[in-house]
Amino acid sequence: MKKSLQHVFIIGAKGIGNYGGYETFLQKLIEYHRDNKKIQYHIACKANGKGFMDERKLPEAKTIDDKHFTYYNAECFKIAVPEKLGSAQAIYYDLASLRECIRQCKERNIKNPIIYILACRIGPFMGYYEKQVHKLGGKIYVNPDGHEWKRAKWSAPVRQYWKTSEAGMVKHADLLICDSINIEKYIQEEYAKYNPKTTFIAYGSDIYPSKLADDDQVFVNWLNEKQLSTNDYYLVVGRFVPENNFETMIREFMKSSSKKDFAIITTQDDNFLAELDKKLHFREDKRIKFVGTVYNQELLKKIRENAYGYFHGHSVGGTNPSLLEALGSTKLNLLLNVGFNKEVGKDAALYWSKRNGNLAKLIDRADKMTHSDLEEFGQKAKERIKLAYSWQFIADKYEDVFDI
Repeated sequence: MKKSLQHVFIIGAKGIGNYGGYETFLQKLIEYHRDNKKIQYHIACKANGKGFMDERKLPEAKTIDDKHFTYYNAECFKIAVPEKLGSAQAIYYDLASLRECIRQCKERNIKNPIIYILACRIGPFMGYYEKQVHKLGGKIYVNPDGHEWKRAKWSAPVRQYWKTSEAGMVKHADLLICDSINIEKYIQEEYAKYNPKTTFIAYGSDIYPSKLADDDQVFVNWLNEKQLSTNDYYLVVGRFVPENNFETMIREFMKSSSKKDFAIITTQDDNFLAELDKKLHFREDKRIKFVGTVYNQELLKKIRENAYGYFHGHSVGGTNPSLLEALGSTKLNLLLNVGFNKEVGKDAALYWSKRNGNLAKLIDRADKMTHSDLEEFGQKAKERIKLAYSWQFIADKYEDVFDI
């Protein structure tokens, strides 16, 4: 017999619906489970600093006080992080969130909680906390994300910490929920000595068109402001970090003969931007357009729908939300040829390598595609989402693993 109410605490994301994979996942999971009376979500959110949670930007969120708000059937609590900690902020944030989850369970006499930790940042401490959670009759679930230890932004000692931490998280998890088949295979092979229990649940997306009409002023004004034209720009959406290969995409686009624009929707990092311009001098190419961030999801979907093609250069991580959203909205998708991306796109996309000139040739080829070619790719892409990545399908899978 299933439990009447399952409490699920989720930590590791900066917030709900913020600009990031975990944040998007949380928003969709809660939205799809909003009428489910068998589950009570408790979500840790970042109170301050980069990427902090501002629930005023989240439709349907209701502020209780400066540290608490609700979002459908989720009780959300904010954790303040000392900004002087630098790169250790993420570790502090996860540990403080985990301690708060345990405190709430004890104070409110919550039995058999599931504590779902997104990413592998606190492995060295998990032996201690595993005992505390198990004393409550609870379980620890972990989403290992991608290979954090491979990210270019980290120094060698930090990378070593992430690798050690990943091992600790795998060792002490009751279940690892992998968002990619490639990641699940890696966990099983790399940490066979721990005999990890794993399952595969991808991120989700949808194939519903934007609610905005083609002539909606919100969309038209955005195009005019950014000096873009419908179906006459390539697009990329993602965090502005080296492992997402902005350098390769910009360099190769500059080499191409395309008459279209390249619109880049990304987070701001002035230092990385200056570094790239020093290498590439992209500001001299009028086609390259950094167009800021877009948090209006309907507008973002409309921008995707009206792009000629979408670039995806993510090289680290599992199933990436921005890729799924592109497949659900953009007809032509040009993906970096790595296992994670091929697993998702299959024959519904074209693939490029980081080899000099490879992407530039693909862009020139893509520019010459016929209308029927583009339509065929669009149909295949939507079919991929419908069959394997719909949010309803993903939400149902989580009901199974939460046993509700």
